[in-house]
Amino acid sequence: MKAVQLSAGVDKEVIIVNDFSTDNTEEEILRYKQHNPELNIEYYKHSFNQGKGAALHTGIDKAKGDFIIIQDADLEYNPQEYILMLQPILDGFADVVYGSRFIGGNPHRILFFWHSIGNRFLTFISNMFSNLNLTDMETCYKLFRAEIIKPIKLQENRFGFEPEVTAKIARLKNIRVYEVGISYYGRTYEEGKKIGWRDGFSALWCILKYNIFLR
Repeated sequence: MKAVQLSAGVDKEVIIVNDFSTDNTEEEILRYKQHNPELNIEYYKHSFNQGKGAALHTGIDKAKGDFIIIQDADLEYNPQEYILMLQPILDGFADVVYGSRFIGGNPHRILFFWHSIGNRFLTFISNMFSNLNLTDMETCYKLFRAEIIKPIKLQENRFGFEPEVTAKIARLKNIRVYEVGISYYGRTYEEGKKIGWRDGFSALWCILKYNIFLR
């Protein structure tokens, strides 16, 4: 993220949330922060493991900027593409921007067939209820105007964040949602990927939960 150059007049604030890692993550973060004092880095840690969604809740709550973009630490997504995500908002067209792994001409690592089918299926079901026309609801890269995302009460502490936030965003009056094509440098399970079929069923339940039962 240090090398990412944003548009003129846009400054970076980096929020790092440590969800109770048991390795040397904290040491590495504090060392990096110390060696890069010119970066605006805010560091927070949970006192016990709560899940990806909980880490995102903390990050969204602590962010002070006008725009909030989500970045997983595994770098399956390229931070150099922040400018692609920002442009529709800076141009005055969008309130929310999703980075899609399924459109555009940027590089995409070829990995798991059934993951791809599962992502497209979940996006299709989500679109049915939200009346959006997304191609990649499950994408990590989501960019929000802070004034849009901060008031939303988010509940899912694990991978249900994606369908929950999509359902709740879609219900906002006059919301302008855009998609841009992004690259994807996915990992294998041997390289540390953790999401599995159980998470897919959980995501499906969250689509139904937040689009039907908890409207």
